[in-house]
Amino acid sequence: MSTGTIAAISTPQSAGGIGIIRISGENALSVADSIFMPVGEKKPGEVPGYHALYGKVYDEGQPIDEAVCLVFRAPHSYTGENVAEISCHGGLYITKRVLQAALKAGAVPAQPGEFTKRAFLNGKIDLSEAEAVMSLISAKGEQAANAALNALDGALSREISQAAQVLVGHCAHIAAWVDYPDEEIEDIELQNLLQDMKAVREKLRFLLDRFDSGRAVTEGVDTVIVGRPNVGKSTLMNLLSGSERSIVTGYEGTTRDIVEETVRLGNVVLRLADTAGIRDTENPVESIGVELAKKRLDRAELALIVLDSSRPLTDGDKALFDACEGKRSIAIINKTDLPCATDREYIRGRAERCVELSAIDPNSAESLSRCVEELLGTADFDSSAAMLANERQRACCAKAVQTLTEGIDALESGMTLDAVNVCMDSAIDALLELTGQRAGEAVVDEVFSRFCVGK
Repeated sequence: MSTGTIAAISTPQSAGGIGIIRISGENALSVADSIFMPVGEKKPGEVPGYHALYGKVYDEGQPIDEAVCLVFRAPHSYTGENVAEISCHGGLYITKRVLQAALKAGAVPAQPGEFTKRAFLNGKIDLSEAEAVMSLISAKGEQAANAALNALDGALSREISQAAQVLVGHCAHIAAWVDYPDEEIEDIELQNLLQDMKAVREKLRFLLDRFDSGRAVTEGVDTVIVGRPNVGKSTLMNLLSGSERSIVTGYEGTTRDIVEETVRLGNVVLRLADTAGIRDTENPVESIGVELAKKRLDRAELALIVLDSSRPLTDGDKALFDACEGKRSIAIINKTDLPCATDREYIRGRAERCVELSAIDPNSAESLSRCVEELLGTADFDSSAAMLANERQRACCAKAVQTLTEGIDALESGMTLDAVNVCMDSAIDALLELTGQRAGEAVVDEVFSRFCVGK
């Protein structure tokens, strides 16, 4: 359990209508009593939980602001501890003054994610639900928010706990059967054991199969726009971003640096980068831009390969397809408002998906959106279903599948039940690490280090 009383500003560090300073810990209400003077007779430490008091905040006897103090008593609070939340007028100066007053009264500054970490340590939420808090905060669209809210409500935790429970039941039965052969313990039904192990594995594989499409909705996809000069990359960037993010001219080599923007395309968030036209050039400045474009392409998850439909394919165009081998890619045959001179059949044979459009037509974004959703598997994304939210959860799930597969192979090949039990134990450990029931301190610290201060 965490000790000490912590305090932090829980609203954005900017001017606003309201600012909230959260105080949590054994002495949270005593700290609130020291700095908050209510209009009525009772102080924060003298009222039951779920009460609000109106009054003023003081710092060393000097009034700072009018405020409302909300009181939550353990264990019925977000952190499971005594909590006081002081709501004052928003603004950098006022909120910092109130926080300073709380620190002078005995609280210590909260670390990133420490309020949610205390909720986890006090059993209010598990680790996957804690991670859902940050997913909800960072959600960039309705489906991402719905998916995070369902995770916070325990959708993933229930799936993982049910899977683990099936394996735990079999492990306990096998252990008792092996350790106490003289007792009248029911024999192991090998077919039922095999069936349950395979059913759990399929459930976990389903979660793994949805990981990429889920991440595309919740976190976004690192995407690069590539092509030779003057094929319409910057025009496409401006179309998708809805603003003049990239300079567009009729001269080749206009774009020399990487222009980045986060855009929403249908259900998907694209972390989009417009790059310099890739070609051989003797211009030293342009060549730097070309090298940056190639490096950006190497690390991208999705490549939008833009081609000029009014011009024949070049060796440079074909080299781009080679560079995108093994990477998700969409060939965009641009400038369809002009007579076609390109090899459509070659293009369709080289790219995973192909779409024809004119980037100067505002309606073109819709056809590209459908193509992206089909490629990433987000067209029919169900935000109410359980979903792995991050790489840590995916790795735990993948480990459980791997060790279950080893156990299934052992059982089918006639190995002893002890060997099968070892494999199931490893799978259980991986699943319980996912929910945090067996996660080490380093794993927990790493999860909460990504949180903002005040949450």
